[in-house]
Amino acid sequence: MRKPERRRGAAALFLFLCLAWLLPGLAAAAPRIGVLTMEPGEIFWERFGHNAIVVDDPAGPGPLSYNFGFFDLDEPGFHWNFVRGRMEYRLEVLALDHDLYGYERAGRGVVVQWLDLAPEQAKALAAALAVHARPENARYTYDYYTANCSTKVRDALDQALGGALKAQLSGRSQGNTFRSESVRLAAPAPWMAVGFHVGLAGFADRPLSRWEESFIPMRLRDALREVKLDGGRPLVASEEPLLPHRIGQPPVEAPRLRGEAFLAGLALAGLVLWSGRRAPRALAAGALAFWLVAGLAGLTLAFLWLGTAHVAAHGNENLLLLSPLCLALLPGGWARLRGREPSRRFRPLLWVVAGGAAVAGFMKFLPFLPQQNVEWVLLLLPLHWALLRTFDPKR
Repeated sequence: MRKPERRRGAAALFLFLCLAWLLPGLAAAAPRIGVLTMEPGEIFWERFGHNAIVVDDPAGPGPLSYNFGFFDLDEPGFHWNFVRGRMEYRLEVLALDHDLYGYERAGRGVVVQWLDLAPEQAKALAAALAVHARPENARYTYDYYTANCSTKVRDALDQALGGALKAQLSGRSQGNTFRSESVRLAAPAPWMAVGFHVGLAGFADRPLSRWEESFIPMRLRDALREVKLDGGRPLVASEEPLLPHRIGQPPVEAPRLRGEAFLAGLALAGLVLWSGRRAPRALAAGALAFWLVAGLAGLTLAFLWLGTAHVAAHGNENLLLLSPLCLALLPGGWARLRGREPSRRFRPLLWVVAGGAAVAGFMKFLPFLPQQNVEWVLLLLPLHWALLRTFDPKR
């Protein structure tokens, strides 16, 4: 009986030695996980930056980029869905070198943060991304602030970390808001910054947690640098620049123009009052232009509120400053331009439009209304008052 027992013991020892030799190799087979962060570009949809997850599997053909930022301009109805806020994006998997090529041509800097994930976490994340990238799962409903390329990266990492990412980021805030971040990143294109500032409602003015502000890829990158794992180890094991940034950067903070808006509002009001005495027809021409622009802007704001899924534009107080009723003032302005008296409806419409602007100003003293549109009140309220004072024929 001793001989078989010796053989069994030798076989067990051999198996143990084989496993001891194989285990390091099995551990090394876990993929390396990284987060790519691309700096802002110069096209509309590039202004907010971009990011993706890199999966570098030693058993694979090379590092892969899981990129949640793809959409199809040629898709039927894309532009109308874009206007209505009902866009669909999708996850695409590309070879890392191929994904980087477009950013290199555009001059956009790219950094990769390699994460210190446990082998089980890395494998689970890679498997989840592979499932998500299947054609039947790849599409998702896009929202600029709550479901974009960066929030998808953030959520995937948080799932792999068992909720640790959200737990560490949700309780802290830098005071940033959807408005401040949008206007800041759009500042290099003034028309875009103005559009955001006018079009965003009070929804966009709530202070964001570090978790919520991670809708900006660069904010997520900065937040990941501070995340700690069990034992105090940093989540980011190393950070590696892949491409240099060769184009302009957005400002560190959103522009604050309250003083300039106040002075411009006073100057415009003074010009209206002066023109009413010295150049009434020139004033009528200027008023026509203003009422046309303000009325069309008001119609746009009303459409964004009532006809789209752009929640950040719903209930916009700027409708009181840029009222669609301004369009109803155009016939009266045209009559003044031709040296005639406007109809009897002109005077009450003037009062309604100016009264709406006054209400917008009063609302800035109400603490429960958070919309940060003080610049527009300071600019437009004096102008509405001056137009009322000049054009009201029975004051």
